Amino acid sequence: MATADDLKFQEFDDAANLLAANPDATTISIDEPVEIPKNQHSRLQEPGREEDDELLGTDDSDKTELLAGQKKSAPFWTFEYYQTFFDVDTYQVLDRIKGSVFPVPGKNFVRLYIRSNPDLYGPFWICATLVFTIAVSGNLSNFFIHLGKPTYHYVPEFRKVSIAATTIYAYAWLVPLALWGFLMWRNSKVMNIVSYSFLEIVCVYGYSLFVYIPTAILWIIPQQVVRWVLMVFSLCLSGSVLVMTFWPAVRDDNRRIAVATVAAILLLHALLAVGCLAYFFDAPELDIPPPVIPAHNGTTVITKSH
Repeated sequence: MATADDLKFQEFDDAANLLAANPDATTISIDEPVEIPKNQHSRLQEPGREEDDELLGTDDSDKTELLAGQKKSAPFWTFEYYQTFFDVDTYQVLDRIKGSVFPVPGKNFVRLYIRSNPDLYGPFWICATLVFTIAVSGNLSNFFIHLGKPTYHYVPEFRKVSIAATTIYAYAWLVPLALWGFLMWRNSKVMNIVSYSFLEIVCVYGYSLFVYIPTAILWIIPQQVVRWVLMVFSLCLSGSVLVMTFWPAVRDDNRRIAVATVAAILLLHALLAVGCLAYFFDAPELDIPPPVIPAHNGTTVITKSH
């Protein structure tokens, strides 16, 4: 027969002996979950890394991506597949436009506005509106510059619409494609690189161009100093959105590569703004040949316009 001492759990004896030797010792029950103290958890998290951890893929972001994948389960050749890219309401679009015009330091545009439901509705119509705004404002600017000159005859330049459309849409699609490919390549070499989808990058670039719509309207003002000040101001706003979004994606990469990537993003963005302003608004005036008036005696008289 086994005695009562033989049936006693060894763990209880160890706990009793431990408490007798050290009354301040703590014991953990098997049924109770082990909790990490808050101060220890805060030491594990480096300052400013919570946002990057979510972008790198936490449970919440994994659930979001899983839900997004469930919404896009339709085949890519069907209309339902592309319909999901335009499944946003007015309040979401306005909120994202507001976030692109008024960037908050330290806040990631993708995490705050895009990752839950990236869309193509806002980028598509922002680019379309910007195309017609630049083309129309450029024609009006040219008209006001030459207004009052007797030798000037206004002719609408419809080719500016096609040039603006090619430039804007090529920038809004090809640059994100190149950036997405570069981030995928660096992600295969550096484990801590933040991963963005191609749709998220296109969404960021599309909304970052909104600030140029009111700027293009103000570019009608026939003062070069005012135009360039407006361009620099708009470039700082839209460029800051891109920097705060893509700097966490390359921050853990090689220092030179990270700085060069952000510099290339800003350079291409600046080239777009400067190119649009220089071509559509600050184009050099064409020398209009003076009219030739035939004289009655068979000679021609060339009048000079001042």
